Amino acid sequence: MSEDYEEGGVEYRLPLSEQLAINASSELKAQRVLCTTNGRGQCAMEIAQNLPEAEVYCHFVELFPASETAEWCQELDSRVQVLCSADLPDEEFDLCVLPMSRSGESELSRDLLQQAYDRLKIGGTLIVSIDYKKDKWFHHEVEKLGKNLTRLQKRKGVAYRLKKLKPLKKIKDFSAEFGFRDGENLIKATSRAGVFSHRRLDVGARALIETMEIKANDHVLDIGCGAGTVGCAAAKRAENVAVHFVDANARAVESAMLSAELNELTDVAATLSHDGTAGEDDGLEGEFDVVVGNPPYYSHFQISEIFLQSAVRNLKEGGRVYIVTKDREWLEARMSQLFSEIQVAELRGYTVVSGVR
Repeated sequence: MSEDYEEGGVEYRLPLSEQLAINASSELKAQRVLCTTNGRGQCAMEIAQNLPEAEVYCHFVELFPASETAEWCQELDSRVQVLCSADLPDEEFDLCVLPMSRSGESELSRDLLQQAYDRLKIGGTLIVSIDYKKDKWFHHEVEKLGKNLTRLQKRKGVAYRLKKLKPLKKIKDFSAEFGFRDGENLIKATSRAGVFSHRRLDVGARALIETMEIKANDHVLDIGCGAGTVGCAAAKRAENVAVHFVDANARAVESAMLSAELNELTDVAATLSHDGTAGEDDGLEGEFDVVVGNPPYYSHFQISEIFLQSAVRNLKEGGRVYIVTKDREWLEARMSQLFSEIQVAELRGYTVVSGVR
């Protein structure tokens, strides 16, 4: 597979960690292979091509890159099976390959390393590649799993190869429970590594909670729900409030539903979606009274636009949307084009812009 490839007229670079993983696994044999990816599943596809009899899986926690990779695999007629779920499949594999990045989240990396090693059969091989030639952090973390570690040093990065000789003595739990007050209500939440604002209530979410108005019998859509803190607060704010959680992260959807369970909420649902899709299959499009969202601040407002378009589709006439941001100018201007009765609230260093459908 070349270092450059093209899809739909757009040129992509092969991530260094993917190339390192391809090189480190090129001579290995396996019947069942599990990969993660730091790109578009390039290593998984290379392994599938080199081992035509093997079952090869590429796992994602986020739905958007999983969908793109699945489309690309189909276009290239690759046998790789793309999975998107909160955890690596609870099955046994001969080979697990994890291309990683030094810029990744440390706790999520630890969780995936532990899961991948746990999924290996005795005698199976774990390969971890890093796009940093002076790496020490991953070396230390992989060595915790087993001492028979081989370090494959390259000019720009490094790969590690580890054979599983015995099971882990203890599986560490990286999830967390926390609580916060919303008026007289104590809201409980659970989150996992890889979920936005893991282990704590985000300040932007707090600003959103303090601004939103929730009435009895409201049907609330929480887009980009994370651990479900905003949606759970909404559900506890008034009588008979129903909440639908949406997120592109499989761990976030799982966490939101667990948070709802902690708060003994029963009228809740969740959708794993990367385009704000929610409720269409249940005939709920255009039936929500309130939409709340805390979009990430990267991607040049593309994700914020997805949140707003979801609000347009899902709000009933007269319904209100609340979006929190640190960039007031763009959000206020764009919402003024899509909604009426725009209001702006500044608190806790954030801006919450609301409007009516």
